[in-house]
Amino acid sequence: MAIALGRSRLVAQGLITRPYETAVDAITAFGAMQGQDLPGVLASAALRTPSNSVQDVLEHLNEGRIVRGYPMRGTVFLMPASDLLWITELCAKPSIRAAVARWPELHEGILDQARDLTVALLGDGTLSRADLFGGWEAAGVSAAEGRGYHLLSHLIMEGTVCYGPWNGTDQDVALTSTWLPAGTGLEARFNGDRDAATAELMRRYFTTHGPATVRDFAWWTKLTLAQIRRGLALIEGKFETDGEAEPSYWRPGLMEETQALGRATATPLLLPGFDEFILGYQDRLFAMSADEHHRLVPGNNGVFKRSIVVGGKVVGIWTRAGRPGKRRLQVDAFTDHSPTTVKRVENLFAQFPFVGA
Repeated sequence: MAIALGRSRLVAQGLITRPYETAVDAITAFGAMQGQDLPGVLASAALRTPSNSVQDVLEHLNEGRIVRGYPMRGTVFLMPASDLLWITELCAKPSIRAAVARWPELHEGILDQARDLTVALLGDGTLSRADLFGGWEAAGVSAAEGRGYHLLSHLIMEGTVCYGPWNGTDQDVALTSTWLPAGTGLEARFNGDRDAATAELMRRYFTTHGPATVRDFAWWTKLTLAQIRRGLALIEGKFETDGEAEPSYWRPGLMEETQALGRATATPLLLPGFDEFILGYQDRLFAMSADEHHRLVPGNNGVFKRSIVVGGKVVGIWTRAGRPGKRRLQVDAFTDHSPTTVKRVENLFAQFPFVGA
């Protein structure tokens, strides 16, 4: 059952057939891809397209078609520019409340000052985080000791700014009023109807992550179960389900497609550390044992290593060692790999959509 679940999720996630013509199409289908490891999430988007090109993803960043924000869980996600505001308005309130409770001193005038400075410094352009923080410092707002990160993340969660174009090493910061398409907030997109917005986000989640449960979606978004149930009522009949006491939902035809793909679902894959196949569910043990999970996330510290996946199971960890021009693959296998798998993994490493040399 666990292997069947893992394989069907690989297909739903687009990792077997790469069904999305562009990275924008892939990210739009998902709604959001967890993105604290920026090179990793750019690779995640590329791995779901036929071109497998990270340069295409960077072009979309620079064109303003995809951005990063903090829509939910206080975590940064890669998202379509056209979806950032409404999803953030739908899901970010708990994260904002938690931020205020954690750093009350930043919300007693300093946040307002940082916001005003940010609007003035950015204008119609963009700045790197270092240059933005330098502007704050020059005006007397300290970004030291984590203040800069927390102030900036709050400004992103409230919808003032987002992470925009690629600057060679990271993303610049931009005002949402100048960088995002007009009319993309919750009111404009859904007439302020939170139930309809919840249904749309849930539709994307079950389509790209199913089989998955309401509890998985609640963990992913941190929306209340009451809110989720109202949204589910609008789309429940559009998905297949297993009818269990805690049912899973998936897009129509997924199981038949998975069966038809057969051995293709056992093709080895190299995934970045924070890929949605690993991070998109409350319980990750469908893809690995508890001991293997400890190896993938040492100390359960939230830092995920890169995974080797075969047939919906994590079978090892991989790293990129060496210096530019002399990069090499290093593997920490959970089990013995066949010569065919070893060769396939080496080929995947050579083709992996890395950002930079």
